[in-house]
Amino acid sequence: MGLKTLSRVEKLKSSIFSRSRMKLWLFRATMSVMLWTCLIQFVALGEIWGPRVLKSFPSCFSHDSSSSLDVKLPVAIPAKVLPPKRVYKNNGYLVVSCNGGLNQMRAAICDMVAIARYLNVTLIVPELDKTSFWADPSEFKDIFDVDHFIMSLRDEIRILKELPPRLKQRVELGMMYTMAPVSWSDISYYHNQILPLIKKYKVVHLNRTDARLANNGQPLEIQKLRCRVNFSALRFTPQIEELGKRVIRILRENGPFLVLHLRYEMDMLAFSGCTQGCNVEEVDELTRMRYAYPWWKEKIINSDLKRKDGLCPLTPEETALILKALDIDNNTQIYIAAGEIYGGERRMASLVEAYPKLVRKETLLEPPDLKFFQNHSSQMAALDYLVSLESEIFVPTYDGNMAKVVEGHRRYLGFKKTISLDRKIMVGLIDEYTSGVLNWFEFSSAVKRKHKGRMGNPSTRFTILDKPKEEDYFYANPYECLQPPLIKRSVQ
Repeated sequence: MGLKTLSRVEKLKSSIFSRSRMKLWLFRATMSVMLWTCLIQFVALGEIWGPRVLKSFPSCFSHDSSSSLDVKLPVAIPAKVLPPKRVYKNNGYLVVSCNGGLNQMRAAICDMVAIARYLNVTLIVPELDKTSFWADPSEFKDIFDVDHFIMSLRDEIRILKELPPRLKQRVELGMMYTMAPVSWSDISYYHNQILPLIKKYKVVHLNRTDARLANNGQPLEIQKLRCRVNFSALRFTPQIEELGKRVIRILRENGPFLVLHLRYEMDMLAFSGCTQGCNVEEVDELTRMRYAYPWWKEKIINSDLKRKDGLCPLTPEETALILKALDIDNNTQIYIAAGEIYGGERRMASLVEAYPKLVRKETLLEPPDLKFFQNHSSQMAALDYLVSLESEIFVPTYDGNMAKVVEGHRRYLGFKKTISLDRKIMVGLIDEYTSGVLNWFEFSSAVKRKHKGRMGNPSTRFTILDKPKEEDYFYANPYECLQPPLIKRSVQ
């Protein structure tokens, strides 16, 4: 009897122990699931918050602790509430590949944000051009502060650094619709033509983004968003900003300075076919280069005719004459915002003689300062962009993308003086002066008179119905975003 009782007790203990082990196992399993769920949520939030949070702590992985003591970190922004996320039904994902140089891509990014916001889609951080003439391998994050870009626009649009894994896998398998939208299109084009494609394919890739949104006739909120992206969300990386500030500080220590965007570079001359002042070997070299790029459609070019039509960048010699005619003092510091000038010292001689205080970033900084920017033309252009914004006067010799975008940004900063040269009239006056038809006083007076209203003063954009390529560029004069009263101009 005692043995049977003992056996029952043992079995009872065993049963209780098994149930306890089962409860413990269930408890551990439940806790594991909960922990994994929390971890996944934390990782997802980390994509947005992580970089910002980690920036507030010293790096544990720095291999050079001494270097951190020499770097000036950006001034901390006073704590403020981030704009609330905009809640909307996501219609799909927009992937964009920008083309062209830095400022062409900059304007395109602004357009793509506005389009994505209007279509209620998620934008993937834009891919930058790596196949153009400059062959710059820079990614978006190498030029712009990507976290600031994403967070500062969170109340307008959802921006991700990359597609979600499931969609990314589909794209890698070729399951994505790719196209180039029609140039200078109204925002309604994207609603009627592009949005249905996004809803159908979930991911649409726009492989050309330059000049895809019309300058005029867009809703006011679209125009203001383009400005917000350009003047606030697109901030250069701290490294570029800091180096730009250093260049500006060096210049200001020596007095006022003028920035000359001298677009007399090899790619521009080859593309435009402008060979004024070039020797036979240089003309042949530029012609070969033009034929080497199939997407440069114009091959046979009459340089003299183009120049007379005002379609060529001014030469260094012509630029020296114009600056003197505008009474720019020869002791003025002139910062050259450009790449390598074609023809080198030979072509720059007359400009250097007229303005001996000619400087570039390469002469103001030590080689180690620019070490990480070498062979990255867009990052070098970003430095020139920052200096151009801060100069007393900005003078572009060609109305390319940098000239236009910088002019618009300087307008936004308070209509800072930008002399927009009328090249067609200028080359005519120069020819009359050099041939003896005009004396210096007559030439100088005419140059000043012709540019009296071309100093970046307030005006509305010049629109031409059915000819969007010929009208004033939105980013050169985003008057919808500017405060002072406008001076109306006629519309043709």
